[in-house]
Amino acid sequence: MFESIGEIEKKYNDLTLKIGDPDIIADNALWRDLMKEHSALEPIALKYREYKDLLTSEEEIKEMLGEKNDEDFKALLKEELSETVSAIEKTAEELKILLLPKDPNDEKNVIVEIRGGAGGDEANIFAGDLFRMYSKYGERAGFKSEILTANPGDMGGFKEITFMVKGKGAYSRLKFESGVHRVQRVPETESGGRIHTSTVTVAVLPEAEEVDVKLDPKDYHFDVFRASGNGGQCVNTTDSAVRLTHHPTGIVISCQDEKSQRMNKEKALKILMSKLYKLEQDKKQAEIDEERHRQVGTGMRNEKIRTYNYPQNRVTDHRCGLTIHRLDQVLNGDLDEIIDNLITADRSKKLGETA
Repeated sequence: MFESIGEIEKKYNDLTLKIGDPDIIADNALWRDLMKEHSALEPIALKYREYKDLLTSEEEIKEMLGEKNDEDFKALLKEELSETVSAIEKTAEELKILLLPKDPNDEKNVIVEIRGGAGGDEANIFAGDLFRMYSKYGERAGFKSEILTANPGDMGGFKEITFMVKGKGAYSRLKFESGVHRVQRVPETESGGRIHTSTVTVAVLPEAEEVDVKLDPKDYHFDVFRASGNGGQCVNTTDSAVRLTHHPTGIVISCQDEKSQRMNKEKALKILMSKLYKLEQDKKQAEIDEERHRQVGTGMRNEKIRTYNYPQNRVTDHRCGLTIHRLDQVLNGDLDEIIDNLITADRSKKLGETA
Protein backbone atom coordinates (compact mmCIF):
# COMPACT_ATOMS: atom_id res chain seq x y z
CA MET A 1 0.00 0.00 0.00
CA PHE A 2 2.70 2.47 0.99
CA GLU A 3 4.63 1.85 -2.24
CA SER A 4 1.61 3.05 -4.18
CA ILE A 5 1.34 6.10 -1.90
CA GLY A 6 4.97 6.90 -2.70
CA GLU A 7 4.04 7.03 -6.37
CA ILE A 8 1.08 9.28 -5.53
CA GLU A 9 3.35 11.62 -3.58
CA LYS A 10 5.80 11.77 -6.48
CA LYS A 11 2.98 12.61 -8.90
CA TYR A 12 1.67 15.25 -6.50
CA ASN A 13 5.12 16.88 -6.33
CA ASP A 14 5.38 16.86 -10.13
CA LEU A 15 1.94 18.48 -10.41
CA THR A 16 2.91 21.12 -7.83
CA LEU A 17 5.75 22.19 -10.12
CA LYS A 18 3.60 22.11 -13.26
CA ILE A 19 0.75 24.25 -11.90
CA GLY A 20 3.33 26.92 -11.07
CA ASP A 21 4.78 26.90 -14.60
CA PRO A 22 3.85 30.16 -16.42
CA ASP A 23 3.46 28.33 -19.75
CA ILE A 24 0.92 25.94 -18.24
CA ILE A 25 -0.87 28.74 -16.38
CA ALA A 26 -1.32 30.46 -19.75
CA ASP A 27 -3.24 27.40 -20.99
CA ASN A 28 -6.41 27.80 -18.91
CA ALA A 29 -7.97 24.44 -19.82
CA LEU A 30 -4.78 22.46 -19.09
CA TRP A 31 -4.13 24.38 -15.88
CA ARG A 32 -7.68 23.68 -14.61
CA ASP A 33 -7.31 19.95 -15.34
CA LEU A 34 -3.95 19.79 -13.54
CA MET A 35 -5.31 21.78 -10.59
CA LYS A 36 -8.23 19.37 -10.28
CA GLU A 37 -5.87 16.39 -10.27
CA HIS A 38 -3.56 18.15 -7.82
CA SER A 39 -6.45 18.85 -5.43
CA ALA A 40 -7.58 15.22 -5.58
CA LEU A 41 -4.10 13.94 -4.65
CA GLU A 42 -3.33 16.56 -2.02
CA PRO A 43 -5.09 14.94 1.00
CA ILE A 44 -3.23 11.66 0.39
CA ALA A 45 0.16 13.32 -0.18
CA LEU A 46 -0.08 15.52 2.92
CA LYS A 47 -1.29 12.65 5.11
CA TYR A 48 1.58 10.49 3.82
CA ARG A 49 4.08 13.22 4.76
CA GLU A 50 2.56 13.31 8.24
CA TYR A 51 2.92 9.52 8.43
CA LYS A 52 6.59 9.64 7.40
CA ASP A 53 7.32 12.41 9.90
CA LEU A 54 5.84 10.25 12.65
CA LEU A 55 8.00 7.29 11.60
CA THR A 56 11.07 9.52 11.75
CA SER A 57 10.07 10.70 15.22
CA GLU A 58 9.62 7.10 16.34
CA GLU A 59 13.15 6.21 15.24
CA GLU A 60 14.64 9.29 16.90
CA ILE A 61 12.90 8.51 20.21
CA LYS A 62 14.11 4.90 20.10
CA GLU A 63 17.68 6.09 19.51
CA MET A 64 17.44 8.47 22.45
CA LEU A 65 16.11 5.70 24.67
CA GLY A 66 19.21 3.65 23.87
CA GLU A 67 21.54 6.53 24.68
CA LYS A 68 20.04 7.96 27.89
CA ASN A 69 20.61 6.55 31.37
CA ASP A 70 18.39 8.97 33.28
CA GLU A 71 15.38 6.84 34.31
CA ASP A 72 13.02 9.81 34.73
CA PHE A 73 13.91 11.11 31.25
CA LYS A 74 13.55 7.59 29.80
CA ALA A 75 10.08 7.36 31.34
CA LEU A 76 9.10 10.57 29.50
CA LEU A 77 10.56 9.21 26.26
CA LYS A 78 8.62 5.96 26.64
CA GLU A 79 5.41 7.92 27.12
CA GLU A 80 6.20 10.00 24.02
CA LEU A 81 7.01 6.81 22.09
CA SER A 82 3.67 5.26 23.05
CA GLU A 83 1.82 8.38 21.86
CA THR A 84 3.81 8.40 18.61
CA VAL A 85 3.07 4.74 17.90
CA SER A 86 -0.65 5.38 18.48
CA ALA A 87 -0.49 8.37 16.11
CA ILE A 88 1.25 6.20 13.48
CA GLU A 89 -1.50 3.57 13.70
CA LYS A 90 -4.22 6.21 13.47
CA THR A 91 -2.57 7.94 10.51
CA ALA A 92 -2.11 4.61 8.71
CA GLU A 93 -5.86 3.93 9.05
CA GLU A 94 -6.64 7.41 7.75
CA LEU A 95 -4.39 6.75 4.76
CA LYS A 96 -6.22 3.49 4.04
CA ILE A 97 -9.52 5.37 4.02
CA LEU A 98 -8.11 8.04 1.69
CA LEU A 99 -6.96 5.30 -0.69
CA LEU A 100 -10.41 3.69 -0.92
CA PRO A 101 -11.93 4.08 -4.41
CA LYS A 102 -13.98 7.25 -4.60
CA ASP A 103 -17.65 7.04 -5.54
CA PRO A 104 -17.80 9.09 -8.77
CA ASN A 105 -21.29 10.27 -7.83
CA ASP A 106 -20.43 11.64 -4.38
CA GLU A 107 -20.20 15.29 -5.41
CA LYS A 108 -23.40 15.24 -7.46
CA ASN A 109 -26.85 16.63 -6.76
CA VAL A 110 -29.46 13.99 -5.95
CA ILE A 111 -33.03 13.21 -6.88
CA VAL A 112 -34.98 11.75 -3.94
CA GLU A 113 -38.19 9.79 -4.41
CA ILE A 114 -40.45 9.11 -1.41
CA ARG A 115 -43.49 6.84 -1.69
CA GLY A 116 -46.05 5.74 0.85
CA GLY A 117 -45.90 1.95 1.26
CA ALA A 118 -47.83 -0.39 3.55
CA GLY A 119 -50.22 1.46 5.83
CA GLY A 120 -52.47 3.45 3.50
CA ASP A 121 -53.14 7.05 4.59
CA GLU A 122 -50.78 6.74 7.57
CA ALA A 123 -47.93 5.73 5.25
CA ASN A 124 -48.63 8.74 3.03
CA ILE A 125 -48.66 11.06 6.05
CA PHE A 126 -45.28 9.70 7.15
CA ALA A 127 -43.96 10.17 3.59
CA GLY A 128 -44.73 13.86 4.16
CA ASP A 129 -42.87 13.73 7.48
CA LEU A 130 -39.79 12.25 5.77
CA PHE A 131 -39.92 14.90 3.04
CA ARG A 132 -39.91 17.57 5.75
CA MET A 133 -37.03 15.78 7.52
CA TYR A 134 -34.86 15.76 4.39
CA SER A 135 -35.79 19.36 3.57
CA LYS A 136 -34.76 20.46 7.08
CA TYR A 137 -31.54 18.45 6.82
CA GLY A 138 -30.80 20.11 3.48
CA GLU A 139 -31.20 23.54 5.08
CA ARG A 140 -28.76 22.57 7.86
CA ALA A 141 -26.22 21.25 5.33
CA GLY A 142 -26.46 24.27 3.05
CA PHE A 143 -28.25 22.38 0.26
CA LYS A 144 -31.19 23.63 -1.77
CA SER A 145 -34.32 21.52 -2.37
CA GLU A 146 -36.66 21.73 -5.33
CA ILE A 147 -39.85 19.70 -5.73
CA LEU A 148 -39.97 18.03 -9.14
CA THR A 149 -43.32 16.26 -8.92
CA ALA A 150 -45.77 15.50 -6.12
CA ASN A 151 -48.94 13.44 -5.64
CA PRO A 152 -50.59 14.51 -2.35
CA GLY A 153 -52.25 11.94 -0.08
CA ASP A 154 -55.99 12.10 0.62
CA MET A 155 -55.43 12.65 4.37
CA GLY A 156 -52.18 14.63 4.09
CA GLY A 157 -48.60 13.90 3.21
CA PHE A 158 -47.83 12.36 -0.17
CA LYS A 159 -48.60 9.21 -2.04
CA GLU A 160 -45.42 10.05 -3.90
CA ILE A 161 -43.08 13.02 -4.04
CA THR A 162 -39.90 13.52 -6.06
CA PHE A 163 -37.51 16.37 -5.31
CA MET A 164 -33.97 17.41 -6.08
CA VAL A 165 -31.36 18.27 -3.45
CA LYS A 166 -28.67 20.55 -4.88
CA GLY A 167 -25.26 21.07 -3.34
CA LYS A 168 -21.69 19.78 -3.47
CA GLY A 169 -21.55 16.40 -1.79
CA ALA A 170 -25.33 15.96 -1.57
CA TYR A 171 -25.15 12.39 -2.88
CA SER A 172 -22.32 11.44 -0.50
CA ARG A 173 -24.51 12.45 2.47
CA LEU A 174 -27.87 11.08 1.32
CA LYS A 175 -27.04 7.94 -0.68
CA PHE A 176 -27.53 5.63 2.30
CA GLU A 177 -31.14 6.77 2.75
CA SER A 178 -32.37 4.43 -0.01
CA GLY A 179 -34.56 1.69 1.40
CA VAL A 180 -37.68 0.93 3.40
CA HIS A 181 -38.32 3.22 6.37
CA ARG A 182 -40.67 1.84 9.04
CA VAL A 183 -42.74 3.99 11.40
CA GLN A 184 -44.42 2.81 14.59
CA ARG A 185 -46.92 5.24 16.11
CA VAL A 186 -50.59 5.87 16.93
CA PRO A 187 -52.15 7.46 13.83
CA GLU A 188 -54.27 10.58 14.25
CA THR A 189 -57.18 8.64 12.75
CA GLU A 190 -56.85 5.82 15.34
CA SER A 191 -59.58 6.19 17.99
CA GLY A 192 -58.51 3.17 20.04
CA GLY A 193 -54.97 4.41 20.69
CA ARG A 194 -53.37 1.39 19.05
CA ILE A 195 -49.85 1.60 17.62
CA HIS A 196 -49.74 1.01 13.88
CA THR A 197 -46.74 0.01 11.77
CA SER A 198 -46.43 1.58 8.33
CA THR A 199 -43.68 1.78 5.74
CA VAL A 200 -42.35 4.36 3.31
CA THR A 201 -39.87 3.69 0.53
CA VAL A 202 -37.06 6.12 -0.29
CA ALA A 203 -34.88 6.06 -3.40
CA VAL A 204 -31.87 8.33 -3.83
CA LEU A 205 -30.61 8.84 -7.39
CA PRO A 206 -27.51 10.78 -8.41
CA GLU A 207 -28.45 13.51 -10.87
CA ALA A 208 -27.48 12.33 -14.31
CA GLU A 209 -25.84 14.67 -16.76
CA GLU A 210 -25.99 14.34 -20.52
CA VAL A 211 -22.46 12.95 -20.51
CA ASP A 212 -23.62 10.16 -18.16
CA VAL A 213 -26.61 8.94 -20.15
CA LYS A 214 -27.16 8.65 -23.87
CA LEU A 215 -30.88 9.07 -24.38
CA ASP A 216 -32.29 8.30 -27.84
CA PRO A 217 -35.48 10.33 -28.53
CA LYS A 218 -36.81 7.28 -30.42
CA ASP A 219 -36.92 5.36 -27.13
CA TYR A 220 -39.50 7.58 -25.41
CA HIS A 221 -42.58 9.65 -26.12
CA PHE A 222 -44.63 12.31 -24.36
CA ASP A 223 -48.38 12.47 -23.81
CA VAL A 224 -49.94 15.75 -22.73
CA PHE A 225 -53.01 16.21 -20.57
CA ARG A 226 -54.76 18.82 -18.45
CA ALA A 227 -53.20 19.26 -15.01
CA SER A 228 -55.35 18.63 -11.93
CA GLY A 229 -55.17 20.08 -8.43
CA ASN A 230 -53.37 23.20 -7.26
CA GLY A 231 -50.85 24.78 -9.52
CA GLY A 232 -51.71 28.41 -9.96
CA GLN A 233 -53.95 30.35 -12.29
CA CYS A 234 -54.58 28.78 -15.71
CA VAL A 235 -52.81 25.52 -14.85
CA ASN A 236 -56.09 23.60 -15.12
CA THR A 237 -57.19 25.22 -18.37
CA THR A 238 -54.36 24.17 -20.66
CA ASP A 239 -52.72 20.87 -21.59
CA SER A 240 -49.56 21.68 -19.62
CA ALA A 241 -49.08 18.33 -17.83
CA VAL A 242 -46.94 15.67 -19.47
CA ARG A 243 -46.49 11.94 -19.19
CA LEU A 244 -43.18 10.51 -20.39
CA THR A 245 -42.95 6.81 -21.29
CA HIS A 246 -39.57 5.14 -21.82
CA HIS A 247 -40.17 2.07 -23.97
CA PRO A 248 -37.03 -0.04 -23.28
CA THR A 249 -37.51 0.04 -19.49
CA GLY A 250 -41.23 0.74 -19.13
CA ILE A 251 -40.50 3.74 -16.89
CA VAL A 252 -43.41 6.21 -16.80
CA ILE A 253 -43.03 9.71 -15.35
CA SER A 254 -45.77 12.33 -14.96
CA CYS A 255 -45.09 16.01 -14.33
CA GLN A 256 -47.72 18.69 -13.88
CA ASP A 257 -46.33 21.09 -11.29
CA GLU A 258 -45.15 23.73 -13.76
CA LYS A 259 -47.43 26.00 -15.77
CA SER A 260 -45.71 25.36 -19.08
CA GLN A 261 -45.56 22.10 -20.97
CA ARG A 262 -41.91 22.75 -21.83
CA MET A 263 -40.85 23.05 -18.18
CA ASN A 264 -42.74 19.88 -17.26
CA LYS A 265 -40.99 18.06 -20.11
CA GLU A 266 -37.59 19.24 -18.87
CA LYS A 267 -38.33 17.96 -15.38
CA ALA A 268 -39.56 14.60 -16.67
CA LEU A 269 -36.44 14.12 -18.80
CA LYS A 270 -34.19 15.02 -15.86
CA ILE A 271 -35.89 12.38 -13.69
CA LEU A 272 -35.71 9.79 -16.49
CA MET A 273 -31.99 10.33 -17.09
CA SER A 274 -31.25 9.93 -13.39
CA LYS A 275 -33.33 6.75 -13.23
CA LEU A 276 -31.53 5.26 -16.24
CA TYR A 277 -28.16 6.25 -14.80
CA LYS A 278 -29.05 4.61 -11.49
CA LEU A 279 -30.21 1.44 -13.25
CA GLU A 280 -26.83 1.20 -14.98
CA GLN A 281 -25.02 1.84 -11.70
CA ASP A 282 -27.09 -0.85 -9.96
CA LYS A 283 -26.30 -3.31 -12.74
CA LYS A 284 -22.57 -2.70 -12.35
CA GLN A 285 -22.85 -2.93 -8.57
CA ALA A 286 -24.69 -6.25 -8.83
CA GLU A 287 -21.91 -7.66 -10.98
CA ILE A 288 -19.29 -6.52 -8.44
CA ASP A 289 -21.27 -7.95 -5.52
CA GLU A 290 -21.65 -11.32 -7.21
CA GLU A 291 -17.91 -11.51 -7.60
CA ARG A 292 -17.36 -10.45 -3.98
CA HIS A 293 -18.75 -13.51 -2.26
CA ARG A 294 -22.34 -12.80 -3.25
CA GLN A 295 -22.54 -9.74 -1.01
CA VAL A 296 -25.75 -7.72 -1.11
CA GLY A 297 -25.32 -4.20 -2.46
CA THR A 298 -28.05 -1.90 -3.68
CA GLY A 299 -30.54 -4.79 -3.44
CA MET A 300 -30.98 -3.80 0.21
CA ARG A 301 -33.40 -1.16 -0.99
CA ASN A 302 -36.17 -3.73 -0.62
CA GLU A 303 -35.35 -4.38 3.05
CA LYS A 304 -36.19 -2.43 6.22
CA ILE A 305 -33.28 -0.12 6.92
CA ARG A 306 -34.61 2.12 9.70
CA THR A 307 -37.37 2.24 12.30
CA TYR A 308 -38.93 5.41 13.73
CA ASN A 309 -40.67 4.53 17.03
CA TYR A 310 -42.77 7.42 18.32
CA PRO A 311 -43.83 6.02 21.74
CA GLN A 312 -40.17 5.51 22.71
CA ASN A 313 -38.88 8.65 20.90
CA ARG A 314 -36.44 6.22 19.26
CA VAL A 315 -34.74 5.87 15.87
CA THR A 316 -32.90 2.65 15.02
CA ASP A 317 -30.84 2.15 11.88
CA HIS A 318 -30.66 -1.60 11.36
CA ARG A 319 -27.60 -1.52 9.08
CA CYS A 320 -25.11 0.02 11.48
CA GLY A 321 -26.91 -0.98 14.70
CA LEU A 322 -27.29 2.63 15.86
CA THR A 323 -30.16 3.52 18.23
CA ILE A 324 -30.78 7.08 19.42
CA HIS A 325 -33.59 8.35 21.62
CA ARG A 326 -34.26 11.74 20.06
CA LEU A 327 -36.70 11.00 17.27
CA ASP A 328 -38.12 14.52 17.46
CA GLN A 329 -34.72 16.05 16.61
CA VAL A 330 -34.07 13.56 13.80
CA LEU A 331 -37.41 14.36 12.17
CA ASN A 332 -36.43 18.03 12.40
CA GLY A 333 -33.41 17.35 10.16
CA ASP A 334 -30.75 16.34 12.71
CA LEU A 335 -29.45 13.40 10.66
CA ASP A 336 -25.69 13.88 10.92
CA GLU A 337 -25.07 11.27 13.64
CA ILE A 338 -26.93 8.60 11.66
CA ILE A 339 -25.30 9.53 8.35
CA ASP A 340 -21.80 9.68 9.89
CA ASN A 341 -22.27 6.20 11.41
CA LEU A 342 -23.42 4.81 8.05
CA ILE A 343 -20.41 6.32 6.28
CA THR A 344 -18.08 4.83 8.92
CA ALA A 345 -19.73 1.41 8.59
CA ASP A 346 -19.42 1.56 4.80
CA ARG A 347 -15.73 2.45 5.03
CA SER A 348 -15.11 -0.38 7.50
CA LYS A 349 -16.76 -2.82 5.12
CA LYS A 350 -14.66 -1.61 2.20
CA LEU A 351 -11.48 -1.76 4.27
CA GLY A 352 -12.33 -5.36 5.14
CA GLU A 353 -12.80 -6.19 1.46
CA THR A 354 -9.39 -4.73 0.56
CA ALA A 355 -7.55 -6.39 3.46
